[in-house]
Amino acid sequence: DEPTNTVSYLVWDPATKRGAVIDPVLDWDNRSGTADVAFADRILAAAVDEGVTIDWVLETHAHADHLTAAPYIKAKTGAPIGIGEHIREVQAIFRPVFHADDVKPGGGDFDHLFKDGERFPLGSLEVEVIHTPGHTPACISYRIGDDVFVGDTLFMHDYGTARADFPGGDARVLYRSMKKLLALPPQTRLWMCHDYKAPGRDVFAWQSSVAEQRAHNP
Repeated sequence: DEPTNTVSYLVWDPATKRGAVIDPVLDWDNRSGTADVAFADRILAAAVDEGVTIDWVLETHAHADHLTAAPYIKAKTGAPIGIGEHIREVQAIFRPVFHADDVKPGGGDFDHLFKDGERFPLGSLEVEVIHTPGHTPACISYRIGDDVFVGDTLFMHDYGTARADFPGGDARVLYRSMKKLLALPPQTRLWMCHDYKAPGRDVFAWQSSVAEQRAHNP
């Protein structure tokens, strides 16, 4: 989604065609103050084109820079929405800030709250949840084999890392989360949630590796 520099993913098991959508974006127009589902519909259309059944809508964290299309995709597919269990802490911080009394306490707006180290099937594949807080207390990454969807924990190796100055953010905790990811095997592919084109790079990029991050991330 170029307006928010956000990358959403449709991932699936090629053997069973069971899949998940990770960090889907709901379009927002500041001028009109209206939301649109065009981007989410592109994800759904891609799933149809590939013959993929969406079993999960997965959030890496609560996003401050865009709205989520997770409820829309759930309504269209019946897929449950999952997020890290520490979303409760994020809600406790922001409910009074935004007077969001309609937000259910305790993560009740989500269907599943993932614990660190939890594993669940995606077709014949296995997804591992890795708690990677720092940007927010609730940030998690999803590991599927040699691929990890890191949310905002890391950016491309020529750009850096996520910010940690939001309420509940913690740079020291973020550093420990990055160390955890960079302890994975060097060939592990890391998939970003955002890209802002590093100085000298004119194209968007969203896939790095542990080896590239170790060698080049400033």
